[in-house]
Amino acid sequence: MDNITHTLTGLALSQAGLNRKTRFATLALVVGANLPDLDLLWSNGGGANYLKYHRGITHSVLGVAVLGAALAGLLYYLGRRFPGTKPMANKAENSTRPPLDVRWLFGVCWIATGSHMLMDFTNAYGVRLFLPFSDRWYALDIMPIIDLPLLLALILGLGIPALLRVISEEVGARKPAYQRGAIFSLAFLVLLWGLRGFAHGRVLGMMDGHTYGDENPVDLGAFPTFVSPFAWTGVAETGSSFHLLSVNALAGDVDPSQSRDFPKPEPSPPLEAALKSRTGTVFAHFARFLWAQVEETDDGDVVTLRDLRFASPTQDRLGFAARITLDKNLRVVSEWFSFTGQRRN
Repeated sequence: MDNITHTLTGLALSQAGLNRKTRFATLALVVGANLPDLDLLWSNGGGANYLKYHRGITHSVLGVAVLGAALAGLLYYLGRRFPGTKPMANKAENSTRPPLDVRWLFGVCWIATGSHMLMDFTNAYGVRLFLPFSDRWYALDIMPIIDLPLLLALILGLGIPALLRVISEEVGARKPAYQRGAIFSLAFLVLLWGLRGFAHGRVLGMMDGHTYGDENPVDLGAFPTFVSPFAWTGVAETGSSFHLLSVNALAGDVDPSQSRDFPKPEPSPPLEAALKSRTGTVFAHFARFLWAQVEETDDGDVVTLRDLRFASPTQDRLGFAARITLDKNLRVVSEWFSFTGQRRN
């Protein structure tokens, strides 16, 4: 998920009641909800480098446990070093401030880092849950990287109580609590997961009952769109092709004849050489529906690799792409990866 969603989710968890458990709870939840993306520091050395290291060890079960413990240890140290015992003018507010509780502090930090891993696990990009013991990718495929309905629910759930508090201060009325809005946002998140999970299963079920180009599918995938939980991109792989189609989870069935088809290339030395390059190896490990194009040129061959789970069935956009240029002797001349499919100069 995007970092705005991670941050707002951390705030919602805090305002739902965890901020009453220990000092530094809100800080721990906001920082911890973004902390696994620390891997961006060593994954920005190029496109393939990003694919290789982003959502790696810091997004694994072991990684989020270590990050949560490290964050809790740091905050506990700061809390002991700076106890913050200065008397406050508002004694009622001072009496409701929770003390530093090491058990709750560790729990809150693990909830924060775990929420990041869980939310990234729900989308199609996925995470490698069991690094460093296994490099396998796992994904639920039910949430897009940016989910507009979820963002709106988080903004409303946290923003409306804040606005009402400002108004209450002006008119002298009792300030409303943030807790109900936060609980609304978190409940919406859980319900949205359930709705998208149901729609995902229904889409796969509809796709499974068809042939594609007179062939039975050997693999199926369904991937969410940014706005509607009922609009999906379906990918059906057969022995000879990939087939992309738009699927509405509320419809009665799918129409395979409306699919966008991508024939698989024949095995060839240039394709084999490209897949052995560093970018090709990293991309092939990441991709789930790997489609390749081999173009012969005067100087050699150009091999383009794409992951069709990020392609559009109705537009020219094909998304994630790696391109490897080979000379006549199948040596790599250049290689690059792009999320948009276009090289940046």
